[in-house]
Amino acid sequence: MKIGVLGSGLMGKEAARDLVASEGVEAVGLADIDLDRAQQVCDSLDSTKLTAYRVDASDEVELANYMRQFDVIINALFYSFNEIVAKTAIQVGVSSVDLGGHIGHMTDKVLALKEEAKAANVTLIPDLGVAPGMINILSGYGASKLDKVDSIKIYVGGIPVKPEAPLEYNHVFSMEGVFDHYTDPSVIIRNGVKQEVPSLSEVERIHFEKFGPLEAFHTSGGTSTLPISFPNVDTLEYKTIRYPGHAEKFKLLVDLNLTRMDYEVDVRGEKINPREVLLKVLDPIVELGEKDDAVLLRVIVSGCKDGVPATCAYEMTTYKDRETNVTAMARATANTVSVVAQMIGRGQIDKEGVYPPENIVPGKPYIEEMGKRGVVIYETETMEKSDVMN
Repeated sequence: MKIGVLGSGLMGKEAARDLVASEGVEAVGLADIDLDRAQQVCDSLDSTKLTAYRVDASDEVELANYMRQFDVIINALFYSFNEIVAKTAIQVGVSSVDLGGHIGHMTDKVLALKEEAKAANVTLIPDLGVAPGMINILSGYGASKLDKVDSIKIYVGGIPVKPEAPLEYNHVFSMEGVFDHYTDPSVIIRNGVKQEVPSLSEVERIHFEKFGPLEAFHTSGGTSTLPISFPNVDTLEYKTIRYPGHAEKFKLLVDLNLTRMDYEVDVRGEKINPREVLLKVLDPIVELGEKDDAVLLRVIVSGCKDGVPATCAYEMTTYKDRETNVTAMARATANTVSVVAQMIGRGQIDKEGVYPPENIVPGKPYIEEMGKRGVVIYETETMEKSDVMN
């Protein structure tokens, strides 16, 4: 199979790294608006399978000419490109996957193309990172093992292995995205009712092996398409994992209006947005740099099986790869999108249309493939004993 990658940033580079190392992948394209940048990545990965391309993704003709050369496209560009890439995939008859981006309802715009994708005989899957992405696949897999799903609880966090004051946090994506997740409301289902709760609220203690105590709290965007796929559950919630005290510190910044986009103050006759100032101040403080990070994940799907209460739980702790210097978050994210793209290329996923990950990605082979890449997801199933004697 031939797979094209759009974007030679961190996620595009790591997806390409996995693709060239995978059996069954004959050729990989790596496209960027800056050909030199794409070529540098190709040179660093040093594979005869890999070719650099210059593509302006905002130019539909250039984009189409690139995409039609491949069986599947991995869109690792900024989420604002997700709609144009999905529409172009349909136009040229090539399946595609992306890393998601619920801001501005971008994933909803991609999902709305379902009938066009079916008519074009292509498969589109958005939201294939960690959260959303991995959590959706595992939620769907757990739900498939139960007769009835009552509750889905999700905990995810990218954290430094060795926390440092003042925030005990280092970012692996943009701090702007972190601000959005901390300030926008979080969508949950509670007592069977879909509702919003404030982000940074309902802090609870949580433990992982080698880590703890930690804290978890609501953040926006985490449940992604799950409330649509599982509208009848009693409970659905997503919480972000951090070191203790993080939520309280960030809530103070939010309460002081320092994270708002729509707010300005007058400083010596000039209008200043405090958020922009805070981002500049925080960036050097929270930069991960050469430090080690870890991604912690726990998905708990509860309900009934054969008439008795049952639970399927999934847990992962992934660390930075010191040999390649690839962060834990990049490993978990890029391997997810690469594995699913290859599943489409092999015909392992063959439903045509647009689907969120929980409704189309087969959980068992996904877990197996991630394990081969050193991203190990542990599964446990528990079932209460029935009182009924057979």
